[in-house]
Amino acid sequence: MSQIDVLSIGDVVTDAFIKLFDDREHTYANEHGKWLAMPFGQKVPFEYAQVIEGVGNAANAAVSFAKLGLKSGLISNVGGDMYGRDIISALHHKEVDTRFVHINPGKISNYHYVLWYREERTILIKHEEYDYRWPRFRATDIPRWVYFSSISKNALDEYHDHVAEWLEDNPQVKFAFQPGTFQIEAGAERLKALYRRTEVLILNREEAVQVSGGSYDDVHDLMNRLHDLGAKTVVVTDGPAGAYASDGTVRFKMPPYPDPAAPFERTGAGDAFASTLVAALVKGNTLEGALQWAPINSMNVVQHTGAQEGLLTERELEELLKVAPPWYKVEQF
Repeated sequence: MSQIDVLSIGDVVTDAFIKLFDDREHTYANEHGKWLAMPFGQKVPFEYAQVIEGVGNAANAAVSFAKLGLKSGLISNVGGDMYGRDIISALHHKEVDTRFVHINPGKISNYHYVLWYREERTILIKHEEYDYRWPRFRATDIPRWVYFSSISKNALDEYHDHVAEWLEDNPQVKFAFQPGTFQIEAGAERLKALYRRTEVLILNREEAVQVSGGSYDDVHDLMNRLHDLGAKTVVVTDGPAGAYASDGTVRFKMPPYPDPAAPFERTGAGDAFASTLVAALVKGNTLEGALQWAPINSMNVVQHTGAQEGLLTERELEELLKVAPPWYKVEQF
């Protein structure tokens, strides 16, 4: 089999989207944040449901890489059940190499419920406990890049150490890191070996504060601290404000690509941005070029249901880049 360009690592799930009626539920805010409210102790009608197999941060990235023409693979875990078989089938159909997806006999596969209200979603999650094993690679199996993202809290101990040790033993492999919730909560000190090895680190602004301990109001401070952890290239996304990036010498700002319509559903926007940026770099593009690609895929994903339906090919990205407004460009800051 040909060498994998990008091997993604992380949990894979089935998402059941439950579309709530806009006029039957509501949201409210208090000192603890924003809340979704619906009738309690009643039968609550919903508009429709849609089940999507083979998703999750790393799986979304793996599909994005394949869509952009890269040889893409996934290291993950499923249960020995129907849902696990459906996940592997869905990934295979989207041209993701699944040889490193470990089937756990007697376990069930991750299955999440997405309460979809207007353009936002609240996800009910439960991470199953798997026997996380770092695979043994033949020389021909070693990828050009590894992309590590969200994984269960159960994998935070030895598994992350195994990844770091393998990366240390294979210095030719480039490493992209988009930490998930539990990886961020573990702290930069616990995962310092991974941060030291990171070629590209991608976080949103709130996550950058958590990881670095820097100031939310000072992007330069956040980037300095993230570089100090070892990351060669740092990318900080900032929602409607766009994204910031630093290669350690030059710093860039990139606006969002204009939306053709109001977002339909926001799941996967961050994964699309991060994976597209990494894909551009894998293909030999510059950081400035990668920053022009990434927001386009993110824009298109939120016009569809789920994290993968709206992913674009390289040709489609380039066509949209050609018709971008004049202000859609990278600037130094």
